[in-house]
Amino acid sequence: MLSGSAFAQYQGPRRQKNLDAALAAGKGFSPALSFQSLYGGRFKIGWGVRYTGYFGKSTELVTAPAALTSGKTDPSVLFSENILSNFDTLTLNKVQSNALNAVINLQFSLSNRFEVGFNIDAIGLSFGAQQMGRFHSASESAALDNTVQTAKPTTFNLLLISDNDRGNLNSELYARYWVSDRMAVRAGLSFNFVEYTTDQKLTFDNDRFRYKSLLPMVAVSFTPFAK
Repeated sequence: MLSGSAFAQYQGPRRQKNLDAALAAGKGFSPALSFQSLYGGRFKIGWGVRYTGYFGKSTELVTAPAALTSGKTDPSVLFSENILSNFDTLTLNKVQSNALNAVINLQFSLSNRFEVGFNIDAIGLSFGAQQMGRFHSASESAALDNTVQTAKPTTFNLLLISDNDRGNLNSELYARYWVSDRMAVRAGLSFNFVEYTTDQKLTFDNDRFRYKSLLPMVAVSFTPFAK
C-alpha cells in the first residue's frame, strides 16, 4: 500500500533538461560535462551531448578489435571467451584522451526527488596529444616486440556492443537526488573505454589498443526549469 501511494504521488515533468558536471576517479580520473534532454513520465528516455576526459599515468592498453580478442564480431554476442594469445599490450607513459559524444539516456523516477538511470555514449569524436609507449607482443618471436611506438586517441567513436565498440566511450549507472527544484546530486559508476591508435600497424595487422576503466563517480546536476 505504501509503495502504491508513493508511485501515485509522482508528478514530475514530462520533459526534463539537465546540465551536469561529473568526476570519476580511481586509477586515473575522468571529468565529464554533459547536457541531457529526457522525455516521458515516470520512465524517461532521451538524448544528450557529453564531453568526457580521461587522464592517467603509466597505463597498459590491450588489443582492441573484437576480431582479435574473441574472434567474433557479431554484435548479438555479448560475452565470448577471450583468445589470450592474440592480446598484445601497449604501455603508455601517460594517457590523456578527450571525447565529445552523443549520448543515449534512460531514467526511472522513484519519486519527485529520487531517480535512477543509465546513459551511454553512442557516436562522436576524440582528440588528444600523441603519446609514447612500449609495445609487447603476445608472440615472443614478433620482430616488433619490446619496441617504442607512438599513438594518439582513436578519432572516431562508435557504440556497437562489447569489444566491437570503437574509440573512446563513457557510460554511467547512477542514482540522483534533487536537493532543490533546480539542483541535484548524483552518484554511481562510470565505465570508460579509452582507446589509442598507433602510427603504424603492429602484430596481427592491428593498430588499436584499449583500456577499460570502472570508476566511482559523483556529479552535480542543474535544470533551468523547476521540477
